[in-house]
Amino acid sequence: MKTGCLFIGCLCILAFAVMPAQAFTSKTLSITLDEYGNAQVDYEYKLTFVEQAAVFVNIANPADELKAALENHFHREVTVTKADSSSVQVNIPSFAAIRKYDGQPAMMTPAFSFARAENELRRYWFAPLITPDLSPDVTTITFPDGYQVRFDNQISFPTVWHVLE
Repeated sequence: MKTGCLFIGCLCILAFAVMPAQAFTSKTLSITLDEYGNAQVDYEYKLTFVEQAAVFVNIANPADELKAALENHFHREVTVTKADSSSVQVNIPSFAAIRKYDGQPAMMTPAFSFARAENELRRYWFAPLITPDLSPDVTTITFPDGYQVRFDNQISFPTVWHVLE
């Protein structure tokens, strides 16, 4: 009986050793702006089973991590309005700057990047075991007049300037 348990244990260790290292994977990022430049950010992601377990027992909380990263980057308070194991929704006040261009209102979103967050993850003790992908498959920025800008598989985003119609 002990030999059977030892054999199964060795197989499990071997399986974990050859499993591809995976981690947090960004799926979609949607930024919807209102007429005052405030943003509602919807972020969908995929967690591995181990990460889901960490969230369940409150070892890690992606919503808190995203909130802290956004507040640090944009230097303003961010409100988490919804969070679960696969998505988070936050509101960022005054995300976009509003200016006039030829008498028309225009909005400018700030440039931002998830590269710093990816680098921070590499500093943790478990970094050699994971390969996080923080570049969303699809990122959309929607302005109040319905105009959209789309980015595919990018980790950094430029400033976007749009004259409202």
